[in-house]
Amino acid sequence: MAAAITGFVAVAAALGAGHLMAGILLQPGASPFLAVGNAAIDRTPAPIKDFAISTFGTADKPALLIGMAVFLALASVVIGLVSRRSAVPGLAAIAVLGAIGALAVREQSPQSLALLAPVASLIAGLAAFWFLHRRGQPTTDLPTTGDAPADADERPRRPLRRRGFLVGSAGVAAGAAAATVGGAVLERRVDVAASRGAVGPLVPAVPAPPIPSTAAFPELGTPTFITPSKDFYRIDINLTVPQLRAEDAVLKITGLVDEPQEITFDEIRNMPLVEKTITMTCVSNEVGGPYVSTSNFLGVPLIGLLDRAGIQSGATQVVGRSFDGFTLGTPLDMLRDVGEEALLAIGMNREPLLPEHGFPMRTVVPGLYGYVSATKWLTELRLATYDFKPYWVERQWDGEPPGVVPIKISSRIDAPGSFQRIPRGEVTVAGTAWAQGRGIEKVEIRFDDGEWEPAELATEVNRNTWQMFRLTRPLESGTHKVTSRATDRTGFVQPQERLPLITPGPTPDGSTGWHAIDFFVE
Repeated sequence: MAAAITGFVAVAAALGAGHLMAGILLQPGASPFLAVGNAAIDRTPAPIKDFAISTFGTADKPALLIGMAVFLALASVVIGLVSRRSAVPGLAAIAVLGAIGALAVREQSPQSLALLAPVASLIAGLAAFWFLHRRGQPTTDLPTTGDAPADADERPRRPLRRRGFLVGSAGVAAGAAAATVGGAVLERRVDVAASRGAVGPLVPAVPAPPIPSTAAFPELGTPTFITPSKDFYRIDINLTVPQLRAEDAVLKITGLVDEPQEITFDEIRNMPLVEKTITMTCVSNEVGGPYVSTSNFLGVPLIGLLDRAGIQSGATQVVGRSFDGFTLGTPLDMLRDVGEEALLAIGMNREPLLPEHGFPMRTVVPGLYGYVSATKWLTELRLATYDFKPYWVERQWDGEPPGVVPIKISSRIDAPGSFQRIPRGEVTVAGTAWAQGRGIEKVEIRFDDGEWEPAELATEVNRNTWQMFRLTRPLESGTHKVTSRATDRTGFVQPQERLPLITPGPTPDGSTGWHAIDFFVE
């Protein structure tokens, strides 16, 4: 038992010290535990990522952290058990864990000072293990007689001083806990909430048209047309939300431009703001999935800022760089196609961006999936050729520009719910469809593999937003299946075939297929 406790508490001390140093440095990503988690995310094959998202949803990152914690707990116990007679195996194992943490921090945090966190972690882990291992060893100082064994290893051993070992273990464990809490407290020295509050309400010079009351059927089970900012879906690579104050934020426009720019947040805040109603969709959203939301985004036209710097003729993509080092590439021709609809956004729904949605500023390009259009915590826009490989391209998850697809047409049944029991009589089916950039021409509903029937469409807001639908008809008691399909304004019909989110090859393609649910009429 003493050996297992020694390993467990020593590893805990190492993690606590690393987290504390990361807090002192104001670099949460320098915590070895989080850095290794982010490195694991980077190296996870796309099918496994998709499985994690579909299984855990937005709780995929907490699930990863819990899994890592369980693994480290088990590993630490094993480290202690194999070191019962000698401290060497345990010290070597902790040194290996420390080296892994240092490599992960070096990869995830470009600043050299970030390496102080894994160094602190390594020193604390080695010191704690050595200290507890010595306290946990039985003593060999019993008096010997003339016929006692000459070999010291064969001498009778006094049981370990249990009280001293337990006190030492408790002290180290308390120190580890205090260091972890201290690191979390120190990270909050960057008062993002106060910075966000100081931005104040955002009033657009060019507001979006009002949303008609007939644009959604929330009373029937569809979402509200505008998604509350706190409920807007969040998909990114971060285990912790990057913390950046507006007063420290500077947007650099670099690369293939005539005049590189540096624009402060205050300068952007004081520009005439425009408001655009835009529906965003994640490429990882499955048929019928929840990763689609709509907001009134506020900001300045993205293409205007780039033209201000003077785009050179060789540029083919716009690379957005995040505060955390993440990079994302948007094809320049696609950005020009949407024109002033694409924004450098600083607000959602007349309020500053929430930290988890990119405060202080981000990009929003309608009609494209987020993995090629939405850089949160934006610090740089770089005009480049396709020789520059952004984050997903480096990980072979994204192909060349022909692999960048517009958001695919989709429809989703929101009500009735799957396997819901509803009273006999007239049944209303309500749902949501989207085909950003083209708009929805019609939605059809089919009951029990019968004939397709046209649904009533809600009022269209614009072609970059979702559109709700409904259909009411009487149904007899029993089990029923309802299916939906949509047609966009180019005449393209939502395909029936369900394809995997990742096509045969590395290019993400978005989901396809009809959405269907079963329900019971009593």
